[in-house]
Amino acid sequence: MDYRHESFDNPFARKALAQVAVPLAISENLRYASRPYQVEAFKRFIYLDTEDFDEKPSKPLHILFNMATGSGKTLVMAGLMLYMYQKGYRNFLFFVHSNNIIQKTKDNFLNANPKYLFADKISVDGEDVLIKEVVNFDEADDANINIKFTTIQQLHSDLNNTKENSITFADFENHEIVLLADEAHHLSSTTKNQADLDLVPTWENTVDKILNANFDNVLLEFTATLDYESQAIAEKYKDKVLYRYDLAEFRTDKYSKEINLVRSVYEEQERIVQALILNLYRQELATAHNINLKPVILFKAKSTIKESEQNKENFHALIDGFDAKTVAHIRKTSTVPIVAKAFTFFSSAGLTDGEIAKRIKSHFKEENCLSANNDKEAELNQIRLNTLEDESNPIRAIFAVQKLNEGWDVLNLFDIVRLYDGQNSGGNNKKIGKTTLSEAQLIGRGARYFPFKLSDDQDRYKRKYDDDVANDLKILEELYYHTKEDNRYISELKKALIETGIYVDDESLVTKDLTLKPDFKKTDFYMKGRVFYNKRVEKDNSVVQSFADLGITKNNFEHILSSGEGQISSAFSVENDANGVTSKIESKDIKVKSIPEHVIRFALSDSPFYYFSRLTKYFPNIGSLSNFIKREAYLGGITITVKGTKERLDNISNRDYLSAIKGLLFDIEKGMKSNSVEFEASEWFSKYVHEAFNDKQIRVPKDDERANGQETFVGNKDWYAYNANYGTSEEKHFVEAFSRRFDALGKKYEGIYLLRNERELKIHNKSGDAFEPDFILFCKQKAKAAMTYQVFIEPKGNHLLKHDKWKEDFLQEIRDEKLVFLIDTDKYRLTGLPFYNKGRENEFLKDFDEVLSI
Repeated sequence: MDYRHESFDNPFARKALAQVAVPLAISENLRYASRPYQVEAFKRFIYLDTEDFDEKPSKPLHILFNMATGSGKTLVMAGLMLYMYQKGYRNFLFFVHSNNIIQKTKDNFLNANPKYLFADKISVDGEDVLIKEVVNFDEADDANINIKFTTIQQLHSDLNNTKENSITFADFENHEIVLLADEAHHLSSTTKNQADLDLVPTWENTVDKILNANFDNVLLEFTATLDYESQAIAEKYKDKVLYRYDLAEFRTDKYSKEINLVRSVYEEQERIVQALILNLYRQELATAHNINLKPVILFKAKSTIKESEQNKENFHALIDGFDAKTVAHIRKTSTVPIVAKAFTFFSSAGLTDGEIAKRIKSHFKEENCLSANNDKEAELNQIRLNTLEDESNPIRAIFAVQKLNEGWDVLNLFDIVRLYDGQNSGGNNKKIGKTTLSEAQLIGRGARYFPFKLSDDQDRYKRKYDDDVANDLKILEELYYHTKEDNRYISELKKALIETGIYVDDESLVTKDLTLKPDFKKTDFYMKGRVFYNKRVEKDNSVVQSFADLGITKNNFEHILSSGEGQISSAFSVENDANGVTSKIESKDIKVKSIPEHVIRFALSDSPFYYFSRLTKYFPNIGSLSNFIKREAYLGGITITVKGTKERLDNISNRDYLSAIKGLLFDIEKGMKSNSVEFEASEWFSKYVHEAFNDKQIRVPKDDERANGQETFVGNKDWYAYNANYGTSEEKHFVEAFSRRFDALGKKYEGIYLLRNERELKIHNKSGDAFEPDFILFCKQKAKAAMTYQVFIEPKGNHLLKHDKWKEDFLQEIRDEKLVFLIDTDKYRLTGLPFYNKGRENEFLKDFDEVLSI
């Protein structure tokens, strides 16, 4: 069965989507920059709304976004609200099955908190917009986004049991409304059970009735869980699933933590102590790298609140007696490699077992532990659970049963400890137990990535150390699920995790050692040679002196004066009617600097973009707002072409000027935002080769083409620095092609070394975009005044040639710049080559010979 989202998986649709622009109404009014997959969601919806889209969906519009837990569905929701507002919608209904999700979403939509989704000031097409909560749509206004928050249960009750001031079906007949349904899989129980929608009022038919109350209503559903195995669900949603971005893609794109199962032949309290030691290790390691982190542990009970409360009581007793002996026992008995690594770190930091115990006791005092089962303090608990990352939130440990399976948004959860043993009931070789599935979903929620970066060229929100297995900081990108060693249960849990897409079984991965050859390490080149790179830095606007420097042209801006002139023509007449012809429209050019300055200042003050503090980021040399208004390089050099009747042109008012200036400013703002970049490339730096390239370990899937290296092929090649090439087939083809050119290269060069770049070195283009070339070739001329060439080389498969074209363009730019550096008496030349592709190998080798003059 074909779903609508599958219609985008073809070259024509991809090309069409590439032409779709995300409007400023979205990009400029969200607090956070959209990730590529979120941009994809926006583009698909916008494209769906264009005339170019062939299979127009029926009205009223009903669309579903099937996006992974933690992927930012709510941000997509907020962006689509802004887009629908720009399209003319003013009324929005948000509903979900759980009240705690309602409270969290209200907070994120309405209140200035760390997870607030919108910009401090929302402006759409030059007009300020507010997000307003309403009880019903009679309270709505036409200037703002009016949103009602409710649970589906309450909505169903209000609509089917009408009472004063509650929302009614008439609200949906008299207003065009966008319905936003979160955790939408809960709304399809009637369809799933194949019940008759018309027999009794249900949540599902209530939503259906709301949607169909007005032809222009829109229903946007969001869920991470859609039962594609159900034929009834598949039939209902086949033309509605616009975008599917599952946990497997989310993990592959590196936006989640990796999952590790810590299985120990330990009793319950020993498993807890082991988790506490790893918790402290994460915090101390983060602190050592200036990362502000308070890692949290979740202690999971099996099925009852009573069990969970007993777990909490037992935990406090353990903490009360926590001492150096408790720590020493784990140090001596644990065989888990990461635990040994933690103790090595503690020793190097001078932390004794007594100091470790002291810090753990301090972190996990009773007031720092929370029972998520306590309904008496549900509201306070909800605030604490949704702000766990805040420095002011002291909670370090959470005790729960089933309260956190949906709607929980936490980034600094790193350990989940299962405080019960054995396989859950209901599971067998063919079917996974319901409780195990629930555990897998909880682990998926905990896999949200904790953002951090150590340098400007790192992405704060993505994993960085997948290919650097030995890096200590890898533990800050991993969630550990602690359980007792139990083969049957672990097997079932792995199966459930793999099915969700958030887990790759260790047994399906193989660790490969990449070691530099001993002879290479002894060379002068390895010890004294240099390798060049640059960095991503914030854009330096200090040289900007005018609009032109940011690509803003001075073409006349046109403004039409309102006049009330018009005419009536026959719908069936081919020619214009002779009667009622409008007055002649004339034009007049007006210099901006001739417009009263107070009018211009008023227009500038109405847009946050033109606040002086923000203007100076783009134009640090303007000196004053007056200069920005009067100087030829800025507004003073712009002319507005005003059009209207002669009478109106002779009587232009300050209100007309204000309207014209606002339009001009909005036009300039769009141009500046589309032309400006936040980052750029720094100057080039160098470091010793031995500082950049070292032995390392990588992990690759057993059945991946990278798993089989070229050990035998490159092992005896002195020019290949590493012991093996665990590259893609395209990368292996390149090494073979290079081998065939080595003799020709050797006639003019010495000190020839080809190094595979396993994320050791990044270079950046003019916009600051990072690129890690797969190979770097070094070779030194034999002639006098010899120059060492550093050549960036990137093999690329057919499927990525177009997608990564910007990288090839960047390599050409490096080649064109003819960069030469002198360090002491040594000269270095940086250059690049077009992509190597097996299908166009001859073209590559021709460029290779040309660049190196062989």
